Amino acid sequence: MPKLTRRGLLGAAATGALTLPACTTPNFLRRHRNIGEARFDHGVASGDPLSDRIILWTRVTPDDMTARVEVGYEVIDATTGLVASSGEVYTDASRDFTVKVDAKGLSPATPYTYKFTVLNTDAEVVSPIGRTRTTAISGDAPVRIAVVSCSNWQFGYFNAYQSIAEEEPLDAIVHLGDYIYEYGTDGYGSESAEALNRKHDPAHEIVSLSDYRKRHAQYRSDAATQSAHAAAPWICTWDDHESANNSYRTGAENHDPDQGEGKWSDRKQVAIQAYFEWMPIREPEGNLRSAAWRSFTFGDVATLHALESRLTGRSEELSWAEAIGDATDPDEVSNRVQDYVPKVMDPKRTLLGKEQEDWLTGEFASSTENGKTWQVLANQVIMARVKLPNLTRTLSPETIEKQIDLVQQMIGFSALGMPMNLDAWDGFPEARDRLYAAAKSTNARLITLTGDTHEAWANNLYDATGEQRGVEIGCTSVTSPGTDAYVKDISDLGERMAAANSEVLWNKSAGNGYTIVTFTTASALAEFREVSTVLEEGSETTTIARFTTRRTSNSLTPLTKHSG
Repeated sequence: MPKLTRRGLLGAAATGALTLPACTTPNFLRRHRNIGEARFDHGVASGDPLSDRIILWTRVTPDDMTARVEVGYEVIDATTGLVASSGEVYTDASRDFTVKVDAKGLSPATPYTYKFTVLNTDAEVVSPIGRTRTTAISGDAPVRIAVVSCSNWQFGYFNAYQSIAEEEPLDAIVHLGDYIYEYGTDGYGSESAEALNRKHDPAHEIVSLSDYRKRHAQYRSDAATQSAHAAAPWICTWDDHESANNSYRTGAENHDPDQGEGKWSDRKQVAIQAYFEWMPIREPEGNLRSAAWRSFTFGDVATLHALESRLTGRSEELSWAEAIGDATDPDEVSNRVQDYVPKVMDPKRTLLGKEQEDWLTGEFASSTENGKTWQVLANQVIMARVKLPNLTRTLSPETIEKQIDLVQQMIGFSALGMPMNLDAWDGFPEARDRLYAAAKSTNARLITLTGDTHEAWANNLYDATGEQRGVEIGCTSVTSPGTDAYVKDISDLGERMAAANSEVLWNKSAGNGYTIVTFTTASALAEFREVSTVLEEGSETTTIARFTTRRTSNSLTPLTKHSG
């Protein structure tokens, strides 16, 4: 077999030009030809890696949208070139011609390549080649993952995905949500979409099953996205924009039945259906389709617990805007906020729901009892306690006057010293306390990976007694803008945030990119990568900060920043 280089394999994967000697056409394809023509326009992907199996994904685009298409797949040991798994599956319009296979019987801690094949009327069509790997059952081999979130088509090009595809080999890519955005072309990101001619399809806000499918197809048409999916297995969890902004179990801020958007339960279910069709995720068993929480073990190094914090157990959304209403007098604003606090502190409020909370406690216990060093959360929203710095004391009237209305309101609110964002764990403090109690009772060394904010964070997490419960690594966005995009003449906002919050070690409120986290049995290293632009295809990537936490006998150390 010819020698394969990593870069050569990546290039071949992007074009579909690579064929391996062992990748012979499956027997069924020698017997059967599809009627008409079909193509692989949306690349390939793998996900949810276990020690003996992995999800493989592709999407076939047939000329005849009424066709039933037979698709073959092969999984090839990347070291020996031998076929490790193969088979065939049918797809049709009922699942938007997506293909998902749980390839079983694989070996632990083994790299594989894979491909899909269809036979058209006159020729065999082969998909791009994907790379993937199974997880280790035991052992202390380092685990290297990329962490990414918030990829909004209208704000620019997905250069972060291309950079991830060019990283040294990864054990997994963890996407923390907002993989797609639901807005129409006139919504969030409309100005940049117009300037870049990079507009959402369909043009309206997505509501129906066909809408969600079409939006997923648009995002998966992107070459950089396809490259990243072909580079390593993904572990994905949704946040809100895969359904609607600030979604919760019974509704969403961006869902209005009175405007013809129908029942929330219907919209939620079609959003979930399209997500499961288009993402390389192992689907939950049973009737609770939104119960997408699950765990992955990486040898003796780490267990990663992917949370679902939007559609199953999240209580109704609270917001300071609702509390303040039309009040403008500072004393009246303060009184309304204080009157609202008991709602926030209600112990019945939940982010995960009791079933998931109980599951997570059990997973923590199982992981620590089996000697896994790190208990890692794939978590959507900021867990640390975060308040705004009191900007009324430090900004000049001239600087305040320059701000848009929303930022001026934020500046006035900052004087109250209250939690900044009730859409985060700060809006569910009793639920956070329950999670911390579960981590403490099971001796979990908690590392929380977080998306959502479009900013980079290095946070140390403490419980109500002041005892350290874990650390938090918050990744920035692929394209969506951070706070700096909306404020004027406040260049040190990140430094102000860190100074005002004992749990925030570092915050950067501008820039796009991703984070590489490397776990060993002794330490965890987070490297924050930033791309130079999202306004054109192609960019330079730099490492802007590095932080480490270390294992102690029964806990972990606070994050420390590397110099230089």
